[in-house]
Amino acid sequence: MSTTAQFRSSLQTVGSDSVVVGSDELGPTVDKLAHGPVVGAPLPFETSLGESSAINFDPTAAELRNSHTGVSGSELGVASVGTVAIESRPHGDEIVSLYPQQHLLVIREGDIVPDVATAFRWLGDRFAEGRRSIILATGPSATADMGELVTGVHGPHEVTVIILNDE
Repeated sequence: MSTTAQFRSSLQTVGSDSVVVGSDELGPTVDKLAHGPVVGAPLPFETSLGESSAINFDPTAAELRNSHTGVSGSELGVASVGTVAIESRPHGDEIVSLYPQQHLLVIREGDIVPDVATAFRWLGDRFAEGRRSIILATGPSATADMGELVTGVHGPHEVTVIILNDE
């Protein structure tokens, strides 16, 4: 099984959806999947959301509170467990990935590693570069603190990972 196929299978296991698209399909895919209002953080790599104009990249606190979808990117996915790394950058990646009910996360296929050991080496390199805050997110928010499992309490109810293929 390819790393991408394993990642998609793991995402499904943890309750997240995924789709593989070419870079020219990214904007239309985000537009199709997002439910408004939409807030976002610029992607951490070179690519374009195209004509996706419905994304507010500079939301006020009220606009963030009233948003339904957050769009952000990641430079690390872990195929074996369906986890993504969300770096806390000044652009608001952490905020737009946690507050809205729906999170659309964009990752390049080449940024998906096979296992946790490889992911920790990647994290070690990032921390050695001076980066200090990275969230590891696996699926929609869930908690069973008070008994029965409840989703969406501390983050999004729905997570879709958009994988940019390497073509």
